[in-house]
Amino acid sequence: MLAVMKRRAWKAWAAGLAFVVFWVLLILTPPIAKANGLSSLSTPLYAFFGYLCHQIPDRSFFIEGEQFGVCSRCFGVYLGLVVGFLIYPLWRSVGELEPLPKFWLFLSLVPITIDWSLTIFHIWENTHLSRFFTGLILGVACATYIVPAIVEISMNIAVRRRTFVDSGS
Repeated sequence: MLAVMKRRAWKAWAAGLAFVVFWVLLILTPPIAKANGLSSLSTPLYAFFGYLCHQIPDRSFFIEGEQFGVCSRCFGVYLGLVVGFLIYPLWRSVGELEPLPKFWLFLSLVPITIDWSLTIFHIWENTHLSRFFTGLILGVACATYIVPAIVEISMNIAVRRRTFVDSGS
């Protein structure tokens, strides 16, 4: 039974990783599509990401002369999720359901808050890299809370499915 639970945990982790990798690739699709004359693909994707991000060109990375689907900070958060998923098994068991204390999540907000605040109060102008790296920190931290949640949801679904089958319904 333990081996089955461990396998289920790894499958849940892999599914989560696949999703965040797909999401990052989806963000990179609009500029590549637009640069290659595929505006029928890039236009709806830019519009979709416009609901999630301000997409200010001065605050965005570019590929082939075309803007990413999201700004540099948002891209940092999403890429941070990928990095966080990838390194999670190196420092914590994938089957561990107990999340870290929330203190660490709030601590990961400190750099992004400082970066944003210093710009808002005209103390300094943040850069693509400062926005990207503060987003990356937050994304990695978020992944450490998302992985146990995905694994727990997967375990709960398996238990309910097993209970349903065992009850003969």
